[in-house]
Amino acid sequence: MRLLVSPMNLDEARAALDGGADIIDVKNPKEGSLGANFPWAIKAVAELAAGRVPVSATIGDLEFKPGTASLAALGAAMVGADYVKAGLLGVKTQDQAREMMDGIVRAVKDFDPRKKVVSAAYSDYARVGSLSPMLLPAVARDAGADLVMVDTAKKDGRSTFEFMSEEDLRSFISLGHKMGLEVAVAGTIGFDHLEMLKRLNPDIIGVRGVVCGGDRRSSIRPELVERLKIAVI
Repeated sequence: MRLLVSPMNLDEARAALDGGADIIDVKNPKEGSLGANFPWAIKAVAELAAGRVPVSATIGDLEFKPGTASLAALGAAMVGADYVKAGLLGVKTQDQAREMMDGIVRAVKDFDPRKKVVSAAYSDYARVGSLSPMLLPAVARDAGADLVMVDTAKKDGRSTFEFMSEEDLRSFISLGHKMGLEVAVAGTIGFDHLEMLKRLNPDIIGVRGVVCGGDRRSSIRPELVERLKIAVI
């Protein structure tokens, strides 16, 4: 499993790198679970991480606005993101998801086919009225995306593991792999979830709060990144 850590600024990105993160995922927690950061923040982190680890950038917990989403995706790719991650929060159906992901993938891949596109759904989809994660792998494959992810939409201390059982997550990971996609799991992951994650063995686990000492509004601490990195090996 690779460890994806989500900083919101350059200092936190340095801390994540110092701790041994495999992927630096630039986001803005003030704007939601997958809140988008500013282009200059993504660019600065991409320059810091160049030649060391890939950089991911979130483009928001998106409403069903394919044009807006595609433009945001292109912007993230242009300023240096290796992975462009779209959260389909306002998407209600598979048809809407396909239209969104078709535009996002085209925008990114037309610019640079080497860049990867991440399609993200939410484990707590029922309480936010979003699309079930189980419907996402087929959409992502058909659109030409590279990776599917599950996260929590509401950051209220409840984890993905409260909304999806181990068997649910195993099915999500298996379905993604059958579709030729990489699979990431995130959503208030703690040290107490690591044994289950090792059994599930997703390609990537995504964290923020646990490496901020339990409060995602605090700052990333390199020693906690290092501790988590060692624990997932």
